[in-house]
Amino acid sequence: MRGGTDAAVRTLVAVDFLLHERVRSGDRTAFAEIFDEHARVVYAHAIRTTGDWALAEDVMSLTFLEAWRLRDKLREEVRSVRAWLLGIATNVMRNIARAARRHRDAMSRLPPPEALPDFSDAIVGQMADAERLAAAGRALARLKRTEREVFTLVVWSDLGYAATAEALGIPVGTVRSRLSRAREKLRRLVEEELAPNAHGVEPRTYSGHISQREGTSVRPSHRRNGR
Repeated sequence: MRGGTDAAVRTLVAVDFLLHERVRSGDRTAFAEIFDEHARVVYAHAIRTTGDWALAEDVMSLTFLEAWRLRDKLREEVRSVRAWLLGIATNVMRNIARAARRHRDAMSRLPPPEALPDFSDAIVGQMADAERLAAAGRALARLKRTEREVFTLVVWSDLGYAATAEALGIPVGTVRSRLSRAREKLRRLVEEELAPNAHGVEPRTYSGHISQREGTSVRPSHRRNGR
């Protein structure tokens, strides 16, 4: 039984090696196989991290475009393609966040827009079930970037500690300590975010963002990149 298991593992490794070799040589059909296998995981990681459906689509597309550009790295140093892709996606989101900050800084220097009517009363009835989810999203945004990245990869994308360490390029011990701090802070921050609602204070929201319920399935549009 042991021999059969070892043979199966060796077969899978050999298949992966051949697939990676094909991708490195520029075989777009082989890269499409990697896309089909991992696109949902990358998209789910992006939607849970950003809370924005459209932005998650962009992150997924940019991730696979970057993976195609970096396909020569599919050598022995990439032990997990999934971790490699999620690491690329994390870097893509860092770059997007930096660009968004620059945009906000530029917009803050413009004259303020005209005041618009407040339509909040029309949607109060729809907020009951969403308040805790929104509070969790706001609490997550208040974590340090390094803690948020570890939390989303381990908890939401179900990567193990070793794979997360590989994706982020940090030691496994650092993954464990950051995750522990993130969980402790999140419990406190969620309660802080929910506390004002008990006094009738309208919660802060972020325009254009959609909260994602943990565990909810997502359906990316499987656009094959790198063709």
